[in-house]
Amino acid sequence: MQTRELGRSGLEVSAIGLGCMGISQSYGTRLPKDEGVKLIRDAVERGVTFFDTAEVYGPFDNEEVVGEALRPFRDRVVIATKFGFDIDARTGANRGVNSRPEHIRQAVEGSLKRLGIETIDLLYQHRVDPDVPIEDVAGTVRDLIGEGKVRHFGMSEPGVQTLRRAHAVQPVTAVQNEYSLWWRDVETNGVLEACDELGIGFVPYSPLGRGFLTGAITQASQLDEGDFRRSSPRFSPEAIRKNLAFVDLLKRVASEKNATPAQIALAWLLAQRAYIVPIPGTTKLHRLEENVGAASVQLTGADLREINEGASRIEPEGDRYAPAQMAMVGREAPVKEEA
Repeated sequence: MQTRELGRSGLEVSAIGLGCMGISQSYGTRLPKDEGVKLIRDAVERGVTFFDTAEVYGPFDNEEVVGEALRPFRDRVVIATKFGFDIDARTGANRGVNSRPEHIRQAVEGSLKRLGIETIDLLYQHRVDPDVPIEDVAGTVRDLIGEGKVRHFGMSEPGVQTLRRAHAVQPVTAVQNEYSLWWRDVETNGVLEACDELGIGFVPYSPLGRGFLTGAITQASQLDEGDFRRSSPRFSPEAIRKNLAFVDLLKRVASEKNATPAQIALAWLLAQRAYIVPIPGTTKLHRLEENVGAASVQLTGADLREINEGASRIEPEGDRYAPAQMAMVGREAPVKEEA
């Protein structure tokens, strides 16, 4: 497995990481803990060194699975987790965003305990809190870095001006946003441009369009009753029918490269920037091996032109989230008032 540096931070990780959320939630079924631990260890054996979790996944128990799985390999892996939601410790209910400095510290202590580690390698703000100046957030993380509890600061789905303001207080190592062949807003909303300018790494989540770009989903009825994709506008029956044009494009290129559609989708992302590190998630070993194999797929300039030209003729159908979740992405934090 090749490695990549996230921006100019010095943090080096495998070119393909593993998003661990789906082990514990969101897709209708969840792996028993022992199976989740085994899958993560299988990833380590196949060269993956970058693992992504969050306190809100589960909530809480995804960090426990990740921590147990990676304990024997702690000196070989990079663990990323996230703060930013107010989660009831007793019921697990999510009460909304909360990035107040005291809450960040509380979240970090909980994550350290569940992961069983002394230092979080990469700590993301999961979503921007519209009530807390980003200077207070970045300053708190800067202090946690000084205390040795965190190594690097990241942000997920920030507004571009908020990203710039945060970086001015504490350098941001990585931005984690959704990015794939069928969701490319970061190319036009200033986020990738800011990463280029500031030397920030970029970590695409849902790089396979929540499994859609694998070609395995052709109708909404294939999704389990508890699968959150059922509430996503992109996975309505009509949207699926129209968006299959992306899969057809990937299949065509894959047949020319002796690869799979998923591998072409990931290889396309890797070709966009040298500092991009996708984190596809899975609960299946054969999909894990397929994703890891994407790092070895070489796309030529002609291949990339074919993909880009083909994609330019397809209009993505449907938002990626329901309205309440969409309202939380690309948000700007309030400006800190002078004392």
